[in-house]
Amino acid sequence: MNKNILYIAIAIIIGLGAGWLIFGNSSGDSANKDMSEMSDHDHSGESADQMWTCSMHPQIMQPEAGDCPICGMDLIPAEAGADGLAANEIKMTENAMALANIQTTIVGNAETSDDDGMISLSGKIAANEENNTVQSSYFKGRIEQLNVNYEGQQVNRGQLLATIYAPDLVAAQQELITAASLKESQPALYKAVRNKLKNWKLSDTQINAIEVSGTVRENFPIYATVSGTVSEVIAAQGDYVNQGQPIVKLSNLNSVWAEFDAYENQLSQFSVGQKINITTNAYPNKEFEGTTSFIDPVLNNTTRTVSVRATLNNREGIFKPGMFVTGKVKGTTQTMENTLTVPASAVLWTGERSLVYVKTNPNEPVFEMREVTLGNRSGETYQVSAGLNNGDEIVTNGTFTVDAAAQLQGKKSMMNQQMMQDGSAMMGDMEMSFNSAFSSTFNDALPSYLKMKDAFVASDASQVSDFAKTTSEKLKTISTEDLGKMEEQHLTKSIEMLDAIVNNDILENQRAHFVILNENIVPIAMNIKISTNYYVQKCPMANSNKGASWLSSEPEIRNPYYGEAMMTCGSVIDSIQ
Repeated sequence: MNKNILYIAIAIIIGLGAGWLIFGNSSGDSANKDMSEMSDHDHSGESADQMWTCSMHPQIMQPEAGDCPICGMDLIPAEAGADGLAANEIKMTENAMALANIQTTIVGNAETSDDDGMISLSGKIAANEENNTVQSSYFKGRIEQLNVNYEGQQVNRGQLLATIYAPDLVAAQQELITAASLKESQPALYKAVRNKLKNWKLSDTQINAIEVSGTVRENFPIYATVSGTVSEVIAAQGDYVNQGQPIVKLSNLNSVWAEFDAYENQLSQFSVGQKINITTNAYPNKEFEGTTSFIDPVLNNTTRTVSVRATLNNREGIFKPGMFVTGKVKGTTQTMENTLTVPASAVLWTGERSLVYVKTNPNEPVFEMREVTLGNRSGETYQVSAGLNNGDEIVTNGTFTVDAAAQLQGKKSMMNQQMMQDGSAMMGDMEMSFNSAFSSTFNDALPSYLKMKDAFVASDASQVSDFAKTTSEKLKTISTEDLGKMEEQHLTKSIEMLDAIVNNDILENQRAHFVILNENIVPIAMNIKISTNYYVQKCPMANSNKGASWLSSEPEIRNPYYGEAMMTCGSVIDSIQ
């Protein structure tokens, strides 16, 4: 019986061992296989194609996690949908397209329009300078009373403008009284004295009154010789004026100028004597007709436009100088075959360039900014001479929304492109002139400025105020007598911002003033003789992502606008040797 129990126990042990060998290894292999599959899925499905970007600088794309090379922040996983795009392409979601009502149109050849070749121009009403006059004093003296003392005042011919005390006129009256008693014996002298008073614009009635009364008059009136509207009051009551010195300027607004800006490529469309149909927002249902009286022979290099002027009758006082108007002119050039046209709503104009957004993928909402060359505007369409091809699909509604999305994603946009091209040029292009005394004092103030900058880096508001005060006191010792207008404005604004920093103990507000301070003090530093080398550095994120600069004596970036939060955000954009 004991042997049987022993045999049974041995059989059970052998069975358990065999079961473990059979099923245990299979389970382990299955588990290992599952873990291997999971590991393979993780790497191939996610890590291999994962790109990393910066939340503040979306243009940064790296295949591995790390720090942003611009601001030093930790990179985050980029959206999977952004893969496969070109450097300047952006992709929008279908929801964003629907919410912004973004519409596109395929560019085609120009068709006959209903506006019969009319060209639209924008302009302003201006005073007719041919009718401007200056009312001057005919003799020197002191203005005892000024009857015309504000702009816009209506003046009629013969109206009293001012009363003047004139010592020379007092002496001339005495001569007249004396000569009147001798006019029988010395008629030539008597006539010369009367002519002298007439040259001072005294009338025969006034001269006769002096002669008859035999009384010298101390104060004499000045009357308006023309009618008009006061455009500028030059003198004030109590001022001493010389003979011929202006007192007021008058503009006769019975006729005014409508001045329009015509683009360089439209010049062939205009000629003197051409009719212009003019409308204004003040009278939207009324159209006025003018005639082109002048085309400026000089092109404005900044706007690339030429002034086209029409003279308008304004006896009813309808047009006010400064009022915006729109003009329509019948063009002389016919639409050419194979000319591409785009709706005016598709074009973004930056002042120097014309831009459109082209849909680069016909099946997905992917867009890219493209610069185009525009021809004439005809109604609500532009002719395009370069930049687009027949069949291109462009954004015609919601263009600004697409541009804003490109700007937020750090891609080339209407705003970003200008900032990238002109970021460092604006300050360096300011040409200012300073003497050696200015340069010497300014150099003495720069060490305290640098200490203030370091206090900003350390986020120490108290130290910032102390060093700002020292810098301000040194700059205030500079004489402004020999400075030009622009140079004086930069120095005055620098001192104003330094004082604002001194009087403010909130670091965020101090940094806001520091932005404006550097916009004025950096250009000065770039235009004087510097005693040591400095670096102009800029953080693109400061000033609400508009960018802000500062001066440093070292090339290493230590950001004064963010301190420890983003110590290395920025770059050297220029150097001062």
